[in-house]
Amino acid sequence: MSDEQVAAEAPLAARVRPRSLAEFVGQEHIVGPGTVLRAAIEGGELFSMIFFGPPGSGKTTLARLIATETGARLVQLSAVNSGTADVRAAIQGAREARALSAARTILFIDEIHRFNKAQQDALLPAIEDAVVTLIGATTENPYFEVNSALISRCQLYRFEPLPPELVEQVVQTALGDAARGLGDKGVTLADGGLGFLAEISRGDARVALNALETAWRSRAAVRPPGSGSAVSSSGVAPPQVTLTVDDLRDAAQKSPVSYDREDSHYDTISAFIKSMRGSDPDAAVYYMASMLAGGEDPKFIARRMIVFASEDVGNADPLALQVAIAASRAVEFVGLPECRINLSQAAAYLALAPKSNAAYKAVDAALDDVKREGNQPPPPHLRDAGYKGAKALGHGVGYQYPHGHGGWVEQQYLPDKLSGRRYYVPIRGVEREMASRLEEVKRRAASGEADQVDQEKRDG
Repeated sequence: MSDEQVAAEAPLAARVRPRSLAEFVGQEHIVGPGTVLRAAIEGGELFSMIFFGPPGSGKTTLARLIATETGARLVQLSAVNSGTADVRAAIQGAREARALSAARTILFIDEIHRFNKAQQDALLPAIEDAVVTLIGATTENPYFEVNSALISRCQLYRFEPLPPELVEQVVQTALGDAARGLGDKGVTLADGGLGFLAEISRGDARVALNALETAWRSRAAVRPPGSGSAVSSSGVAPPQVTLTVDDLRDAAQKSPVSYDREDSHYDTISAFIKSMRGSDPDAAVYYMASMLAGGEDPKFIARRMIVFASEDVGNADPLALQVAIAASRAVEFVGLPECRINLSQAAAYLALAPKSNAAYKAVDAALDDVKREGNQPPPPHLRDAGYKGAKALGHGVGYQYPHGHGGWVEQQYLPDKLSGRRYYVPIRGVEREMASRLEEVKRRAASGEADQVDQEKRDG
């Protein structure tokens, strides 16, 4: 099969791939006019970099364009089916090319996060010696999946999903390009088709183009005899094919849920917690539903709500912790899909509850003092006096039993060095009511009212 035939049989997304920076769509923050990378490419400068972002956002395409624009030799590997031997062979080939013709080599490694530490470390000497310029591509967060030594030698560029209007632009280009796309096939989209492709693509141009091509080929395969060929020939007008939204939907057959266990996992749980903290039950339930639809472990969601109940609600509503724990028990007892209802109830309750981080701030402030000054001994009157000889040491001497003083008596509880230090400061809700009750008890005790009431009770 000739190169022309191979190209003609390639998927539509591959055929209409941009051939120059001028045709590249999106990622203006990375390679738009005036950016550092754009200037480096136009100046023929090369440096190692890692592209990370969702599928179909242009990582592989841009890597190839950089090689084309700078005149560099491109060697492409996929970490899915390549190993250390392939990396070493590519590096050796780059050394030889540099020695023979002073050619520069770009080593493009797709899915670089799939390489283990040893395989990633094998790249370091070649990068430092400028034997190769590495361009790695990954859909994962490199800070979690790529060695720090490799990250420190590369510029990181985060690719964003293409906005709907740019996906539509890519589709229109594919429809109109007669040489590489469907421009000579008589393909048009019915009303709503373009918007549908942009919507189901979720920023992945490849998804939109694959759905378009599949729908066209499916319609061409079932065209009645005598209606003409799906491919136009010289001098013969191509048969018109109008693809409806139903055609495209049937061709796509793709779940709109995109949830990976790195960025999506951390970003969505972060949004979930911050929505509850911000008292937005709608957003909280939405992000919880996104996690469940993406396959997140419901036990993980329940654990995070238990932490949230004390960290962000605390004693502003003491029932919040009970609700979160009950939801966690429900997850274990009931399981999916029914436990989604229990989780939703708990998420809404936590979002609507009054918020206080007083307990969280109190324990951290106390821990800071312990770490800085060591754990100070309790004052003598609070120490254990339940063994022989304890009183001779002064343990328990002077301790006042609060119940003998109407429920509260003024005495020192903190260690001497920390006397008067405040850790827990009530903010709102029930904890403020509890603090107010304590202040009232203190007032009565200080004025002698509590003793008077107790005496009246004893006198009958």
